[in-house]
Amino acid sequence: MAHPKLSRLELQIMEILWVRGPCSIREIQEAFPESKRPAYTTVQTTVYRMLEGKKTVRIVKKISNANIFAAAITRDDAGRNLLDDVLALFGGRTKPVMAHLVETGKLTLEDVKEAEQAIRKMAKPKVSGKASGKKGGDDSRT
Repeated sequence: MAHPKLSRLELQIMEILWVRGPCSIREIQEAFPESKRPAYTTVQTTVYRMLEGKKTVRIVKKISNANIFAAAITRDDAGRNLLDDVLALFGGRTKPVMAHLVETGKLTLEDVKEAEQAIRKMAKPKVSGKASGKKGGDDSRT
C-alpha cells in the first residue's frame, strides 16, 4: 500500500509514536522540546488529518473523552516512501544520492559491504524442488 507524503511535523509526530507507543494528543504535544513545541491545537489538527485523510495513525483506545493514537504505518514504510521521493527528485537516478552520501561521510565502507551483500542475495536465482532433480526419480530428458 502506498502511503501519502508526510510533512515535517507529521514525521515528528510519527517519530514520537514509534518511540513512545500509543499517546494522547497532549502526550504527543508535550513530547516536543519546549523551545520547538507546537500549540496543542496544531498537534490536534495534524493528528486528526493523519487519522482521517492520510490514515497514518489510528485510534487504539479511548480514555474518558481522550483518544489514544498509535502509528498505523511502520518507520520502514515511511522511510521507503521518503527515499522514493528523494530519488524522484533525481529522476530515479541513485548515483547523485550516493555521491552526496559519500561526500558528506554518511555512507561508510560497512554500509557499502551491506549493500553489496543485499544485491548479491537479490541476484541469486531461486531453486525449486523440481529443478534440482532430487524428487521423483530420473530427471533425464531422452
